[in-house]
Amino acid sequence: MRTVVVYGQNHKGSTYHIAHELACKLGGETTEFFLPRDFDEFCVGCNTCFNVSEKDCPHYKKLAPLTQAMDEADVIVLASPVYVYHATGAMKAFLDHYGYRWMVHSPDASMFRKQAVCICTAAGAGMRSTLKDMADSLFFWGAARVYKYGVGVAAVNWQGVSQKKREAIDKKTSALAQKIARNVGRVTPRLKTRAAFFAMHLMQRKGFNPRDVEHWKQQGWTEGVRPWKS
Repeated sequence: MRTVVVYGQNHKGSTYHIAHELACKLGGETTEFFLPRDFDEFCVGCNTCFNVSEKDCPHYKKLAPLTQAMDEADVIVLASPVYVYHATGAMKAFLDHYGYRWMVHSPDASMFRKQAVCICTAAGAGMRSTLKDMADSLFFWGAARVYKYGVGVAAVNWQGVSQKKREAIDKKTSALAQKIARNVGRVTPRLKTRAAFFAMHLMQRKGFNPRDVEHWKQQGWTEGVRPWKS
């Protein structure tokens, strides 16, 4: 099993420890990236990825290692602490660069056979909106399964998290790891994802963006081919 973890912060606080713990329980090969250390660019809104190619994005080369790691992974973990009720700016800037991969544009076929996890922590509240920030992208990329785990740790660092809370986190990550492991290699998208794909399929048959239309035709998706079927 190959897992890639993208952290929305450089420091190793509560969010890091929980996501890292999950990755260790999944076993196999794990690749970790820290934002903004490993990617620190903001989307400039040039629309090149939509209209021409993502390879012409001014940040393509810097982003390429993260993209490749996600494409090769069986499991993608996005982890961010809560910053003012949302994901960190670094995480948002990272996700902004993948707008072209949303189902309405040019999704990557491998995403429809992957599992993904969103993890966030807060001293108090804001987990739901922060998880949504990350889960929205994973869903529209076509991820077959998206799990969410947000927890209020009542502390500003990992050292301050109570033993009782840590034990609860341990049980949750163990259960989640077992669920993911059972599905590796045989996961297929849920009905909601398939319905969204079908709606995009109908739209792409008419087409409005030549690049997207060509991508869908090359994949055979405007006909009977489906990315989650071998």
